[in-house]
Amino acid sequence: MILVKNAAAAQKMRAAGHLLEGIVERLCEAVKPGVTTKTLGDMADRLICGAGAIPSFFRYGQPPFPASLCTSVDDAVIHGIPDDRPLREGSIIGIDCGLILGGWHADMARTVPVGTVPGGTERLIKVTKQCFFEALKFCREGYRLGDIGYAVQTYAEAAGYFVVTAFCGHGIGRQMHEDPQVPNVGTPGRGTSLRAGMTLAIEPMINAGTCDVDVDGWDVRTRDGSLSAHYENTVLITAGEPEVLTMRPAAGVSSEIPLGRNIRDFAPSLESTQ
Repeated sequence: MILVKNAAAAQKMRAAGHLLEGIVERLCEAVKPGVTTKTLGDMADRLICGAGAIPSFFRYGQPPFPASLCTSVDDAVIHGIPDDRPLREGSIIGIDCGLILGGWHADMARTVPVGTVPGGTERLIKVTKQCFFEALKFCREGYRLGDIGYAVQTYAEAAGYFVVTAFCGHGIGRQMHEDPQVPNVGTPGRGTSLRAGMTLAIEPMINAGTCDVDVDGWDVRTRDGSLSAHYENTVLITAGEPEVLTMRPAAGVSSEIPLGRNIRDFAPSLESTQ
């Protein structure tokens, strides 16, 4: 069942989204050669909990995800688990993070270079980001989910890349994953109609090689070992222009997010949300 949000719910999701964007900005700024993904994961713990929110990802699913942050390096498509391996110059990393604020979820992802990367790698990152903005053109009443998927697919394929079809975006709200599923491929004019108040996590996952992936537990990697990029935002469908809830206005919103306690200090609260 698709849950349409009223103005009060949208405002709460907006607050969650703006908070999350500030946190992800700081995580992306911390990416550099020699930094471990565990360092980034611990930083996400402190930033989220220090802001009075709860990490969406920690202990989510079966088996329970062990971190507050997905750190997907190079050929890892999504769901990379932070570890002690240092990032290497020329790699790329997907930073995927979610939080709960006041009972409402926000979810977003960015792929960023580690130091200096080749031009072809930078192009993959830029095309993946633009796939989201191509989809955003159709995030309004009168269009359908097939229009969103078609926009992602055609832009990526025209650039010579491949869309991951084994995973997709999703509705979001009181739960991190709600109806409907939001595929990154589609047929124009087909699928669920978009209505004002729908909130969607739209997340192109684009491979430099084939669309095929291998899944081992949480680990999802390109089958041919090629690079993969990921870009995601939480979007509110309105009666007019769509609103990207995980992108704050250019002015008037503070990006200063305090460091706080570690996620493990919040374990009882987290368990109560599952």
